[in-house]
Amino acid sequence: MRDRDSATSLPPMFSETRTHFFETGGPDHPVMLSDGGSLPGIRIAYETWGSLNAEKSNAVLLFHALSGSHHAAGHNPAIDGVGEMWQEELHSGWWEDMIGPGKALDTDKYFIICANYLGGCYGSTGPASLDPVTGKPWGSRFPAVTAADQVEVISRLVSSFGIDVLHAVVGPSVGGLIALTYATRLPTKVRNVIAIASGYKTTVLNRLILFEQILAIENDPYFNGGDYYDAAAPLYGLALARMVSHKTFVHLDAIEGRARQDVVQPDDVLAWYRVRDQIQSYMLHQGKKFVKRFDANTYLRIIDLWSRYDATSEGAADSPADLLARARAAGQRWLVFSIDSDFCFYPEEQAELVKHLETAKVDVMHITVHSEKGHDSFLLEPDLYTPHISWLLSR
Repeated sequence: MRDRDSATSLPPMFSETRTHFFETGGPDHPVMLSDGGSLPGIRIAYETWGSLNAEKSNAVLLFHALSGSHHAAGHNPAIDGVGEMWQEELHSGWWEDMIGPGKALDTDKYFIICANYLGGCYGSTGPASLDPVTGKPWGSRFPAVTAADQVEVISRLVSSFGIDVLHAVVGPSVGGLIALTYATRLPTKVRNVIAIASGYKTTVLNRLILFEQILAIENDPYFNGGDYYDAAAPLYGLALARMVSHKTFVHLDAIEGRARQDVVQPDDVLAWYRVRDQIQSYMLHQGKKFVKRFDANTYLRIIDLWSRYDATSEGAADSPADLLARARAAGQRWLVFSIDSDFCFYPEEQAELVKHLETAKVDVMHITVHSEKGHDSFLLEPDLYTPHISWLLSR
């Protein structure tokens, strides 16, 4: 493992965090991917919190959501190679209230690792990275990646610490899908699994919503098949994709509450139509804000992963019973959270997962969180999750 640090200069009120880089593969040992593609070596950006104990038995691996990053806690104002995309709103960790001394992921007890996904745009090898052969961004030539691919490369990162068995894998949203695949592809390497507002197999509704987002990006006149890094980027398509998804992340009542009373007419995206509704204005604002901090090609790679996710096939199993028999045989303990107001991963999706776990006789607890925050509850309401997570991790 070769490791480089992204230096930080920190105000005293924030704890110091630092992005590290793990490199694996190379021209003579390419990283092979599930769909048949390959990469001649990759870099994975990650951060850690807490200390690994002498037995290396207290590691917790955290997976982020669709547009999240490896920066889950602390303050990090810059990541090597990311540039202006690392906007100020990202400098504070996305799970700040859940990671630290005495928190759900207690850094006095556990060593927490979070990595940016392969295909990402926050320091890991992705479509914007340079192909070492051509010296140009991968762009359209960057291969598709699956949850199984993410497990393969991130498990190499975990092994580089000398960790044999993880105390837990934890994942909210899309991160829950990858946590599930990690736990079932490597069942003897995981003791506990925490899946928050996630599922077992992507629903027809979500596949359609994700396809709408794919069409929005692909049909932007500046997309150019994914080769846009030396020209104008497909900002309108990415903004529209984010607007399509945003209404599933935030409860509709909350959107109405967040919308400001003033209405802004965006003449750069609308000609004849006049925006007369503050909710429309709010959604346009969300889309425009998002494109400053994310890459369209990365967005496509991750929603493609999500769109075709099926835990059975990702785990190379014949059935849910076959897949989860591995979890039972390994003695894993599972904690599954539903959010009753979730429009992104509906509670029925967690119920399906729990049914499969119970049928396989896996030790599982299912908690339904009552919230008005929708899917984003896991980001906004730490007190609803902390007692249950702390309980499972201390068992």
